[in-house]
Amino acid sequence: MWSSRWMFVLAAAGSAVGLGNIWRFPYITGENGGGAFVLIYLVCIALVGIPIMMAEVMIGREGRQSPVNTMRGLIQQHHQHRGWVLIGWAGLLAGFLILSFYAVIGGWAFKYILGLAGGGFTDATAGQATGTFDAFLSRPWEMLFWHTLFMVVVVAVVSRGVVKGLETAIRWIMPLLFVLLAVLLGYGVTSGGFGQGWAFMFRFDWDALTDRALFEALGHAFFTLSVGMGAIMAYGAYVPSSVSITNTVVTIAVLDTVVALVAGLAIFPIVFANGLEPGQGPGLLFVTVPLAFGQLPLGALFGAVFFILVSLAAITSAISLTEPALAYLVEEYNAKRSRVAITWGAGCWLLGIGTVLSFNEWAEFHIVGDMTIFSFVDYVTQNIMLPLGGLFIALFAAFALPKSVLGNQLGLTGPVARKLWLVLAGLTAPLGVLVVFLVTIIGLESVKAWFAG
Repeated sequence: MWSSRWMFVLAAAGSAVGLGNIWRFPYITGENGGGAFVLIYLVCIALVGIPIMMAEVMIGREGRQSPVNTMRGLIQQHHQHRGWVLIGWAGLLAGFLILSFYAVIGGWAFKYILGLAGGGFTDATAGQATGTFDAFLSRPWEMLFWHTLFMVVVVAVVSRGVVKGLETAIRWIMPLLFVLLAVLLGYGVTSGGFGQGWAFMFRFDWDALTDRALFEALGHAFFTLSVGMGAIMAYGAYVPSSVSITNTVVTIAVLDTVVALVAGLAIFPIVFANGLEPGQGPGLLFVTVPLAFGQLPLGALFGAVFFILVSLAAITSAISLTEPALAYLVEEYNAKRSRVAITWGAGCWLLGIGTVLSFNEWAEFHIVGDMTIFSFVDYVTQNIMLPLGGLFIALFAAFALPKSVLGNQLGLTGPVARKLWLVLAGLTAPLGVLVVFLVTIIGLESVKAWFAG
């Protein structure tokens, strides 16, 4: 068990807070109407993200096992179709695949801590910053070293178990992450571009709320909470029975959103102060941000602090990706957790070599169309497996579990509360995820035409 409600909040927030919070959400907020987009996003979180996360935590706490065995047990207990167990297996596989490339990118953040701290970007030009990153990607052995180091850190944490490993790491990492974020915010305020950064993110521009902006809000509301891959279900299995799932999930969603907004206020003023383009996208996290810090007083120090922040966020997310599989293998084979963690980590590390080589030696090797190993694994997990996982988790919670479970786990005993839950988990959340899935697969215009017809 988690020792307290707040430990679960920090653990789940650590799973949710990742690279997308630090770069992507602030950017899409600024590009799509600022404050107007934030309001729409919060509505999407309430209608899609929170209900699915509540469903996943509820299923995990009701089953009290790994996602695979939780689904098996609930299926047998409530006489449901055996096909529902695929939710657990899909989450296990998705976590494995995502961690294989996430560890590579986490290794990049490790590398850039030293790059910034050593003054490698001080007074650098845009060409030099781009050249440094491109040169790094062209060296597979160096990328492999940082990928390996990241995996070693993750395995070392998760092998020690829930209390000694996960909880101890999160107890230190998450407060440190918040402190570093506050330090960077203070630095951003004094950088000279805070007014521009604030206006970029929080102006109310209703004209910018296009159909594409609404889809961005809906998609990020689903992906930001790390639902759909069994990690939250695994964490939910360790939640004490006395903890309110509803209140806790809302707290996690608020914390996740606040971190993303504060990260934007910390970074974009620095970008604007140097006359850089904020819309260069998340793929240039390792070019634009180092370049911006390199132009400022004490930029080497605070740039290193930023990439420590990025690394911590990556570690907490990576930890959660391992838990569904580790919990299952320990249960199924009565194996020592440390041995399972090392074996599992080695498998992820081995598959991650394909991602490393996708940027250099195997860049011309395509699995489907023009997709490298990295882009193929990224596409399948993010655009197919996670949306379908979230969709079926919501449907299982809404229609396969009896009213007694809703009463015991969520405290929904009244008819009005149960009907509201049924509407959110059984209709609006699955419909929202379905829209995200279809837009990704067939395109926004096709989905609009389909719904109109």
